[in-house]
Amino acid sequence: MSSSLSSKSFSNPDLVKEPAKTHSASVNLGVATATKIVLQPGWKWSDCVKPLVGGHSCQAAHVGVVMSGSMTVAHDDGSEITVHAGDAYTFAPGHDGWVNGDEEFVGYEFSIDAKDFGAWSSPK
Repeated sequence: MSSSLSSKSFSNPDLVKEPAKTHSASVNLGVATATKIVLQPGWKWSDCVKPLVGGHSCQAAHVGVVMSGSMTVAHDDGSEITVHAGDAYTFAPGHDGWVNGDEEFVGYEFSIDAKDFGAWSSPK
């Protein structure tokens, strides 16, 4: 019989990925996956992740919350947003992003469709 409640610690994740200037730890909660993302100063999707996954821009959708630091995201449609500690965010597929300043970016992202985040998947 499965439980209606679950909890897992990011100190014992189900999946860890570490592209350049990145540490991600994901926990599978059955109905959802939560990922803690730590991005170092100087991180930029097009520099650190694009070489691994290819493509013009990040094709993953993101839903999350910023715990510390800030990040700017520029969408292929020309729009741009900067998110800071305490902000919740969504980023549609088709974007580049980068960490601002000298503080690492720490965020948590959530998925209910068991997708593999763009930064953690391989080119097809």
